[in-house]
Amino acid sequence: MKQSPRDILNQWMQAVNNADIDGLLSLYDPEAVLIPTFSNRILNTPERLRDYFEKLGSRPELSIALHEKTVVIQELQDQVYALAGIYNWRFAVDGELLNFEARFSYLFDLSKPKPIVHHHSSQIPRTL
Repeated sequence: MKQSPRDILNQWMQAVNNADIDGLLSLYDPEAVLIPTFSNRILNTPERLRDYFEKLGSRPELSIALHEKTVVIQELQDQVYALAGIYNWRFAVDGELLNFEARFSYLFDLSKPKPIVHHHSSQIPRTL
């Protein structure tokens, strides 16, 4: 069954919400680049991605929600898509449930078994 870019995004979010590290990693190409929300490093190996998602997945009450109306999907060429939008990370820090609004962009190559080839996510800064 052919998957859409939206299907991949939904699978990614479901894996985060289920703390399914293997499910998350199954979506990232072995040569994928992740510029993560909660790290100052660029992650470009499966081992680095695993380490990051395991640390993030250990956060109490971790969840993510998509701001549906912000999602933009662009087809760049056959089976290659760019996605962008805003999501909200939520997890407990020192017993307090906190929200972190973040913008994201993905590059998906749906011809690959692991379609995420690039993912950037950063907290939304306060505006001037």
